[in-house]
Amino acid sequence: MADEDTSGLTGDAKIIAEAKKRFEYCQAWEADYREKEGHDLKFANGDPENNWQWEEQLRTYRQDRNKPCLTINKVRQHNLQVINDAKQNKPGVNIRPVGDGATYQAAQVFEGVVRHIEYISNAEVAYDTATMFQVESGTGYWRVIHDYLPESFDQEIYIRRIKDPDSVYLDPDINEVDGSDARYGFVFEDVPRDEFEKQYPKFKEDGGSTVLGSANDGWISSEHVRVAEYYTKEQKRDRLVAFIDPFTGAQIIKLWSKLKPEAREVYEGQKEADPAAVSERSVLRDNIMWYKIAGNKIVDRRECPGTYIPIVRVIGEETIIDGKMDRKGHTRYMKDAQRMYNYWSSEATAQVALQTKTPWVVPAEGIENLEEYWSRANVDNAAVLPYNMYTEDGKQLGKPDRVQPPVMASAYVQGMQITQNEMMMSSGQYQSQFGQNENATSGRAINERQRQGDNATYHFIDNLGIAIRFTGKILIQWIPLIYDTQRVVKIMAKDGTESEVQIDPQQPAAVIEQQVAEKEASVIFNPNVGRYEVQADVGPGYATRRQEAFNAMTQIAAQNKEFMQIGGDLLWKAADFPMADELAERWQKTIPPALLGDGPNPAEQKLGQQLDQAMGMIEELQGKLKDQEVDKAVKVQDSNIRGFDAETKRIAAIGNAGPYVTMDQVQPLIMQTIMQMLGNGAPGEGGLPMPAPSMPEPAPMPPMGQNLPPENGFVPEPMMPGAPPMPPGAFPQGGF
Repeated sequence: MADEDTSGLTGDAKIIAEAKKRFEYCQAWEADYREKEGHDLKFANGDPENNWQWEEQLRTYRQDRNKPCLTINKVRQHNLQVINDAKQNKPGVNIRPVGDGATYQAAQVFEGVVRHIEYISNAEVAYDTATMFQVESGTGYWRVIHDYLPESFDQEIYIRRIKDPDSVYLDPDINEVDGSDARYGFVFEDVPRDEFEKQYPKFKEDGGSTVLGSANDGWISSEHVRVAEYYTKEQKRDRLVAFIDPFTGAQIIKLWSKLKPEAREVYEGQKEADPAAVSERSVLRDNIMWYKIAGNKIVDRRECPGTYIPIVRVIGEETIIDGKMDRKGHTRYMKDAQRMYNYWSSEATAQVALQTKTPWVVPAEGIENLEEYWSRANVDNAAVLPYNMYTEDGKQLGKPDRVQPPVMASAYVQGMQITQNEMMMSSGQYQSQFGQNENATSGRAINERQRQGDNATYHFIDNLGIAIRFTGKILIQWIPLIYDTQRVVKIMAKDGTESEVQIDPQQPAAVIEQQVAEKEASVIFNPNVGRYEVQADVGPGYATRRQEAFNAMTQIAAQNKEFMQIGGDLLWKAADFPMADELAERWQKTIPPALLGDGPNPAEQKLGQQLDQAMGMIEELQGKLKDQEVDKAVKVQDSNIRGFDAETKRIAAIGNAGPYVTMDQVQPLIMQTIMQMLGNGAPGEGGLPMPAPSMPEPAPMPPMGQNLPPENGFVPEPMMPGAPPMPPGAFPQGGF
């Protein structure tokens, strides 16, 4: 459908005109279905008081002739078989990590937050209500909303039921099974005019001119005012940018409108420093707007989180034939068989009821003067009925006798049997599913019948799983946007156990565990990190699987006497009776610690003993090695001391060399020795040998008999102790 041309309108007038045009299109598309849906819903809930399973003309005809119109509602049991099976095997939201920092542990926490939302919303009621309408008439709905917590600025997400599916319209041009591509939707209510004026008194004060105008379009009348919540998907220009996170080094790809101010500053800085390091492109993003339209005026509006219309539908079967849409539930196919059953039951009852009671046949003389006994023969349960055997003249009379009692025509009985079989064939549900043995006596045959019935109605459970999966997709988008401040929430595991999680949107990782006390960890979760996808796990609920586990372990324990000493505590944990948990704790104390993981098993104990022996041998070898190293260190220290003493004597000898060695040549040697002493400690200290310093080459000796005049009157000291001083002029030519 092409939307109405609203180019000449602006502002709220354009929005209202577009909404009303779309509403009319929805009404036209679903008109035939809604009429049939109403009949199916009434038929499924027919009873002897409302007579909804009888056509009006036939019922009037029979009542005018005092014929019964009985309602033996077998459709209800067939429908409840599907509805209650869905309650016991309700699909659950399973979240899987996809990328961008998402982890399996974060996905488990995400699932816990979703179950937290379902718990505080009492979402099971919403799911069950929608399933009931899905099976009985063809379509059910629920919705996702958010609202402020009492006395708080924090918001919470809720799943709310829709108790009347006729109050909802979704985009007729939906292509996806889950309806995720809907462009608009309505949740409306026709409010009585006086009630509307109580809810919106400001519109009453101005005479209702702004809302209660003279519009003849079904939205306003003298009796009511239509109040509609209008969701619409609008497309807005945006930028998709990619840059590097300076804290983690990971690449960030997000819409510009979703970036926080500090992230925008980082992007602009990287773009200015190196334009090639960032990327961006223009995109159209989906934006959901919510308007509350009362009559001809928008009385409230806001922007919704996410990109989906938060109205979830659950359909039974949907077909489009010759351009017309029809939806149906489980009721439609059983209606004729149910009508036949009601008719045959009513006719059989009427036939028997119109027959007289079984009378006594007796001559008048036979009960003469005994009428008081026989007048109540068909009412009282008299022990004796006296009669006259002879007349006054001695003539013998016949014995009183009863005629054949009323008999129901076999055609009616056969008719009811046939219609009952036809109802099972049209529904795909047989007697074995209703607790009756039928002709199947073996367990395998009964299970096969049960499987056939489940296959015939599985599409209802599958469509419910699709709807719950779509709800998970909505919640994945909403949770990071609604839980945008630090808070602590209780999450729920699949087995019903609760734990607390701190939500921190500023945390760089998806999940961090902080050890706050012994055996207690505080989980910090950031729903903004990572990408996730949703799956709907269709199958038995945890309670059902727990019961199945208990039954299975009970059978194992009956056949294997040792089982209770191995897994008895698990058997009692799976039990669902008072004090079963306490019994499991007591039984656990009788199980060997090795089986519980509290102590090593025999193989681990043997390995530990071998490891202890090896460690003892290593310590012994290390002790011997240490003794050898001490001896070596003593020897090295003694060698160093001797070397130091030799070097000391050598320096002294050099100092006494007189004119052959100058102070400039000795000084580096002394400084090297001092630095080694300061850096390594005393010679030999620490077991480190001190290398011998290199000796300067002595000046060449002058030729014998060639003397030089002394410089500055310096007379050199003798080279060796006790040697006579050298005569003046004895320095070599061209000396230092």
